[in-house]
Amino acid sequence: MTLIDTVPGFRDVLLALGAELEVEFPVEEMTKKLGPPLDLLLEPYLAAEAIGPAGDRFRALYPDYAIRSVPALPGAHEAIAAVRRHGGRVVVVTGKYAANAQLHVDHVGFDIDHLEGWVWGIGKAEVLVREGAQIYVGDHIHDVEGALAAGALSVSVLTGGCTAEELLEAGTHVVLNDLGEFPAWLDDFVGQRTPQL
Repeated sequence: MTLIDTVPGFRDVLLALGAELEVEFPVEEMTKKLGPPLDLLLEPYLAAEAIGPAGDRFRALYPDYAIRSVPALPGAHEAIAAVRRHGGRVVVVTGKYAANAQLHVDHVGFDIDHLEGWVWGIGKAEVLVREGAQIYVGDHIHDVEGALAAGALSVSVLTGGCTAEELLEAGTHVVLNDLGEFPAWLDDFVGQRTPQL
């Protein structure tokens, strides 16, 4: 989720899962690769038949280990407020398991209109189209894919591990350093689209 710093929570759940499974996951390395579905992250370290059950257990452990330690990213509340100020809706479309994503939303107090979980990459396009999204803010090249497939403007922030070069190569329209830059960008964007009297 582009709005929160998931690293501490992911790390804590992964450590708990590893202890249960007696598997020493390379936690620091894995936290640098956040973005893809959990199954893909677990794949190199578990037998194929163990990945599904391990993913289920990860999601079950998640509420106890990953919610309280995960903060909103700087600028997240302000970015949401900027959308509201311009009369927009805030739709969160994430690869996270929806129930756990909702726990994060509730914990940090995000004012959102809709949350859709367990969708990834181009799969996000269906939700974005259905919800009428005109702008999609993400932090991964696969967020860019989803935005472009939906015909939405892709805005990328550099807080998710992808470089500006990778995001631009994927086709994003805008690269911002972080969510703190989004309100001013949105003000300018809306101002350029509003006819001057």
